[in-house]
Amino acid sequence: MNILYISISGNTRAFAKKLAEYAANQHELNPQLPEITLKEIHENSDFQQESEPFFTFVPTYLDGGNGLDNGDTEILTETMREYLEYEDNHTLCLGVVGSGNKNFNNQYCLTAKQYASQFGFPFLADYELRGTPADVERVYQKLVETANQ
Repeated sequence: MNILYISISGNTRAFAKKLAEYAANQHELNPQLPEITLKEIHENSDFQQESEPFFTFVPTYLDGGNGLDNGDTEILTETMREYLEYEDNHTLCLGVVGSGNKNFNNQYCLTAKQYASQFGFPFLADYELRGTPADVERVYQKLVETANQ
């Protein structure tokens, strides 16, 4: 399974690496379970047309608004949105996983929810900050289920 992610503070990167390690361990126990390939997208990334299905992981960084009725502006993660738009990469995305801080209330994981709405792929799961071991297991299971549909 392929995961494209953007990480500003390092939380998404840390979670993605824990997820890839977990997947490798699961694959070792059961070779029918998939491993994970990670690809970090950042400001200096060369955009390329994706050729295989992938999942997107995105943190939430917004300016303004309350997540309900008075708008907000995506900041710091726009490069991922642009990457998904490039050559219609979003058509290969199987779903998005969001992260953030639950103190953001209605803005928690709002960027991932907005991506799902804009691009038409499902919002699959969420986790807070760097996630917990239970989050890693839960998200991996959701990715496997979705990939096998």
